Amino acid sequence: MSLAGTLGGNTSDQARPFEKGAGFFSAFGADSRKMQKGIQSKRTKKGEEKMTVFDELKARGLLAQLTDEEEIKELINNGKATFYIGFDPTADSLHVGHFMALCLMKRMQMAGNKPIALLGGGTGMIGDPSGRTDMRQMMTKETIQHNCDCFKKQMSRFIDFSEGKALMVNNADWLLDLNYIEVLREVGAHFSVNRMLTAECYKQRMEKGLSFLEFNYMIMQSYDFYALFQKYGCNLQFGGDDQWSNMLGGTELIRRKLGKDAHAMTITLLLNSEGKKMGKTQKGAVWLDPNKTTPYEFFQYWRNVDDADVIKCLKMLTFLPLEQIQEMEHWEGSELNKAKEILAYELTALVHGEEEAKKALDAAKNIFGGGNTENMPVAEITADIFNDGQTDLMSIIVQAGLAASKSEARRAMEQGGVSVNGEKITDVKKMFTPDDFAEEFVLKKGKKNFRKVVYKA
Repeated sequence: MSLAGTLGGNTSDQARPFEKGAGFFSAFGADSRKMQKGIQSKRTKKGEEKMTVFDELKARGLLAQLTDEEEIKELINNGKATFYIGFDPTADSLHVGHFMALCLMKRMQMAGNKPIALLGGGTGMIGDPSGRTDMRQMMTKETIQHNCDCFKKQMSRFIDFSEGKALMVNNADWLLDLNYIEVLREVGAHFSVNRMLTAECYKQRMEKGLSFLEFNYMIMQSYDFYALFQKYGCNLQFGGDDQWSNMLGGTELIRRKLGKDAHAMTITLLLNSEGKKMGKTQKGAVWLDPNKTTPYEFFQYWRNVDDADVIKCLKMLTFLPLEQIQEMEHWEGSELNKAKEILAYELTALVHGEEEAKKALDAAKNIFGGGNTENMPVAEITADIFNDGQTDLMSIIVQAGLAASKSEARRAMEQGGVSVNGEKITDVKKMFTPDDFAEEFVLKKGKKNFRKVVYKA
């Protein structure tokens, strides 16, 4: 069920993505507005040829595996899909790995389909073995509930839960009350161990050892679909491409127990041009919680994506019209950097709102253009790094979050990649006192990593 590791503005705002994009383009001056106007006129000349929801999902590269393409197409194009995506509460914030799933739910809801966000209060007690080489850390019920509460708040920026337009349910409501013997007889009897062991999520764990606890995860996820089908008429499940075996287990259980059809569709994994999952930095995951990853850091992550990935990310993650994105496919050089800014702005606005997106954009422009530091990300340093009223720059760099260790900070200094207030500093023995922070202290590491450092006594 989990999408963690596989992969605001309200819904009504996002229903007009091109108008939203227009606000962004205006921030870049007359040339950008002229470019966008040209794209709009092309759309008008072509006529109002409406692409179906399914066709758009396919054109954006979102679809991977489907149980029955024609049936699924019929459901979602006609707004007849009641679909669910599961989120196991393994942390107190959603992250970029969940991002595509949330965007997909939003697209589907805008087309008249009904989303169910399934929180894994029950499956979280076990832990999904998919994509893991070791067993997940066991969590308490209290931790799981706290994480679920955090998820609900974040999801509400993407999905409209008012007036029954969407549901948020917790599989703890049915999984934690199941009778073991009953599960073995009523559910376990429909699963082949031989077939389960061929699933990719299990095969990669067999070498280091697969616990019986984790082995049950597929059955629990399958039961989720079975329960949602009966309780809410849920006829479609979405998930990451590495969840395919678990999802098929659910469709098969519904068929065997109820004699009815349900469908599953996997979402393309968000990978970079090197085939690695996106959403990781030196500091770890890129979170949707602004207290864990600031809006500026979130903006910069997308601003710095590889040239080869920017168009793919625009298609898969933003709500900009495909016609607009297709124009950008021909951009090169400085224009491609503009496309990255568009990507960063759109996604930051989606997660944190237009105001925070504008602040992040302004901060980036001021930082790299040598302007004011009003919206620059702030890092606090504390008294504990000072010894006899002094500290070295390496310690400052680490506490400011610009390096994982003092050795990494040292290398950056020795290579000429560190400056304070525009002055390059290579002397690793240079010391600083609290008085140095009385005035502005702008720390730069590399070309794009900045912090306004303040001293907190």
